[in-house]
Amino acid sequence: MIKAVLFDLDGTLLNRDASVRKFINAQYERLIDYVGNVPHETYVTRFIELDCRGYVWKDKVYQQMVEEFDIKNFSWEDLLQDYVEEFKHNCVPFPNLINTLDELKKQVRLGMITNGFGQFQLNNIKALGIEHYFDAILISEWEGMKKPDPAIFKKAANRLNVTHEECMYVGDHPDNDVKGAQNSGMIGVWKRDTGWQNVVADYIIDDLQDLIKILKKKENEYDVQV
Repeated sequence: MIKAVLFDLDGTLLNRDASVRKFINAQYERLIDYVGNVPHETYVTRFIELDCRGYVWKDKVYQQMVEEFDIKNFSWEDLLQDYVEEFKHNCVPFPNLINTLDELKKQVRLGMITNGFGQFQLNNIKALGIEHYFDAILISEWEGMKKPDPAIFKKAANRLNVTHEECMYVGDHPDNDVKGAQNSGMIGVWKRDTGWQNVVADYIIDDLQDLIKILKKKENEYDVQV
């Protein structure tokens, strides 16, 4: 029986692709006095390319951009600080985020495991207005471990006071999320992402609301077994 549902953040609850595009467009306009020598779309496109969907930290991204575009009077450190301070104002949720969490909260305990920097990720969670839904939030920097290490999944289960077998984990990354969860004994649910193909998971969803159907199905299976 499923007693807890845990989530990844970026690409699962937070539409990071949309959030990044919204942020970088706003940054260009905000700092146009410093970056205006670069065409708007060029600045936006290059940031997105170098960011590699969040898998390259922004110090490297901005160092490269400052060098490539010969940006003057505004350092890569300044650009990075702007990112850290402003990204939270550009967070875009996936559809049905709140109503799905509302429904799940009535049935199970909720947790989150996300890789990233502690305060930055927490700011984004708060920006989505969802912090209060979760009984446990684990962010890799603060935990001293990160996905796909099974230890962080097991730590989350312990905080939720459930067994690993009673947990379902939902994420967009085939290895960090799905396999990491499965290797820890959890049910691994893949939230489909066009960046990956032929992903093997216990369940595959396209919309967060699909989780309600999965939970109901698992409950029915449990009833039959009993």
